[in-house]
Amino acid sequence: MNTITAVDRGLSPELAADLAGAALMLARRFAAGATMWSIAPSWEPHAMHIAVEFVHPVIMGKRALPAVALTGPELVDLVRVSVRPGDIVVAVSDAGQPDVRSVMHRSPAWGATTIWIGSGQRPPAGVADHVLWLDDPDPRVPATGGFVLFYHVLWELTHVCFEHPGLLRQNGSECAGETCVTCSDEGRLGEVVTASTEGLAKVRTAQGVTDVATTLVDPVAPGDLVLVHAGTAISRVDVEDA
Repeated sequence: MNTITAVDRGLSPELAADLAGAALMLARRFAAGATMWSIAPSWEPHAMHIAVEFVHPVIMGKRALPAVALTGPELVDLVRVSVRPGDIVVAVSDAGQPDVRSVMHRSPAWGATTIWIGSGQRPPAGVADHVLWLDDPDPRVPATGGFVLFYHVLWELTHVCFEHPGLLRQNGSECAGETCVTCSDEGRLGEVVTASTEGLAKVRTAQGVTDVATTLVDPVAPGDLVLVHAGTAISRVDVEDA
């Protein structure tokens, strides 16, 4: 997929490429049945605008895509109970927003793919699957239209992907890469669902909720993050390091 649309809107080639990659991911996830959940704790109108952008297409004949804005208090808990494996979480905030940071860190355990839109100081590398960022430190940036341009171009490019069905097919399987989280020594991020009892706890990973041996890391409590390998929690993970 080319990035002509984004470049034509005055975005840098690097940012245009990031937008194209995020749009391809969105198209593939939507084609597989995903729902998009949008959050913006400090700027809730952005969360609602993103949902409207995808649910109510402005061009006749474009498909409506499932997108929901999550707003209000206890945002991390709200996202936790809403997302399902394969879903998408789109956040709009600065890099220091605590609820967004927590959601981004926990999303791999929930099986969600993440997009983080923001400006100013960038979030840590790898905290989100796709980072769409304006480096301008001016605090007025969220109100200037740059973020709106991001998610409007995302919507446009997502529909470009739908026009080319070959792009929606993903080749390979979980074991196609250099390592496989199932059969290698690599752990999967998990979020504890129930407190440990006699060395066992229910833990949520991208593959679902399962009983996990917690002897190596006990005691654990709901909301703790752990690395799971072969049915065992092998280490704790600080939310800032997830």
